[in-house]
Amino acid sequence: MIIFRVILLFFILISPLKANTIYNLIKIPNLEIYEINTENKLKYFYAASSFRLGVQKNIICLSSNKKNYDEKYQVIERNLKKYSHSFLKKINLKYIVMCENLSISGINTAGIPDNVMKTLILDIEFNKKYFERVIHHEIFHIINDQYRELFNENNWKEINTPNFVYAECSTCTEKLGLNTYTKKNGFFTEYSKSTVSEDMAEVYSHLIFLDPEEIKQIRNSDKILKKKISYIEKKIKLIDNSFSF
Repeated sequence: MIIFRVILLFFILISPLKANTIYNLIKIPNLEIYEINTENKLKYFYAASSFRLGVQKNIICLSSNKKNYDEKYQVIERNLKKYSHSFLKKINLKYIVMCENLSISGINTAGIPDNVMKTLILDIEFNKKYFERVIHHEIFHIINDQYRELFNENNWKEINTPNFVYAECSTCTEKLGLNTYTKKNGFFTEYSKSTVSEDMAEVYSHLIFLDPEEIKQIRNSDKILKKKISYIEKKIKLIDNSFSF
């Protein structure tokens, strides 16, 4: 009977211990381990219960159910297999957090990248049509935050036509559409037109997600996007020359 009580006490204490360890790593509460033994050494966590973050607690994400976590983990992990452990170390990404209905100050967002904490939070309930492409969009924000000196916004603006002006911030505009344009005219999506960083992220995500033949056709048909694609490729190769698009 005493042995049983000791074993029971051990299992009662082990969950808080894991939760505290995770919190000490990435400062996000209420997380549990989903998978930590991956080929590229990414560690996956899920929200066991909803959490709030930020000084004003304005970042909110809700817990989901096992079925959703299982399904979306397969999608996320398949897409992130593209990135080697070496590349992930260079961009400072180690932890993936899965939850749903992610928002900042009441504005829904697909993901929140944090290169300082080596963490990417993903909303697994984000629009299924764009979900996989958005994963790479958010990866670019990690890359950009880690290597801001490489991605010069003024140089990027010069690629566009002289009369084009971006918004001051991605939430200061109604240009939110994620459908890939048929007639692109220098931009992959409406959201590309919001800010420089979002434009770069959209170019990167399409470059990763689209078939190489589609990218080749875009290069041949759109002079502005050809320059933008080449710009992103060149900068990523400066980070890791072995990276394959």
